[in-house]
Amino acid sequence: MIRHGRGRQSGWRAVVIAWCAAVASGAEPQPVPGDVDLANSRVYVFVGKSGLGHDHAVIGSLQAGRIELGAPERAGLIVFNMRSFLADTADARRVLGLPGETAPDTQQQVTDNMLGPAVLDVNRHPTAAFELSSALPAAQPAPNGRPCYDLVGSFTLHGVTRPVSLRVEAEPVGPLVRLSGGFTIKQTDFGMKPFAKFGGVVGVADELRIYGDIRLLAAGRSPPPPAPAQPPTSLSTSPR
Repeated sequence: MIRHGRGRQSGWRAVVIAWCAAVASGAEPQPVPGDVDLANSRVYVFVGKSGLGHDHAVIGSLQAGRIELGAPERAGLIVFNMRSFLADTADARRVLGLPGETAPDTQQQVTDNMLGPAVLDVNRHPTAAFELSSALPAAQPAPNGRPCYDLVGSFTLHGVTRPVSLRVEAEPVGPLVRLSGGFTIKQTDFGMKPFAKFGGVVGVADELRIYGDIRLLAAGRSPPPPAPAQPPTSLSTSPR
């Protein structure tokens, strides 16, 4: 059942408001282990084609976040800055494995359609959020031996909240822990209508594949400068 997440949103909205107030006052909090390194974390979305449409690659940033790996409850919060999402940039297409490049004017047109009132409607819904109820170690490591964690919680997008769970792989990278993994949603489950034109001859699929490349501070020191985007571990956009 779809839950319109007003009750749940109050908690993460309070976190965002407090964070923005701290930044506005100049009293930016010191990073602590578990805080998301916003400068080096990215979200990628694979949007498949419908009819005579084209596959698209989307990249976006985070506005705030914290994950307590191993926590059995209240394990953290990730807030997505929906206004930052861009379609078919060179980095997004490279990371998601799409060939070729997209002309700047086409990128802008696709981005405008995506952010506009017919789809994400970022003027009304400028953020999305993944509220983690738990982040427990997985029973088995990844094939490469790295530890994995099962993230369980609720995802709020476009004013609608639904349960989400995913497994992420943890990789130590200097003072950070890189988490990579993804999950799939349907636009219609969140009250959105997949973009289409010419009577549906050209459009995008209902399914969205969302991949996170999240960096957490793992030691009590400042994160490094922003690094070039790297493909999330085991990321694949091949049809299933």
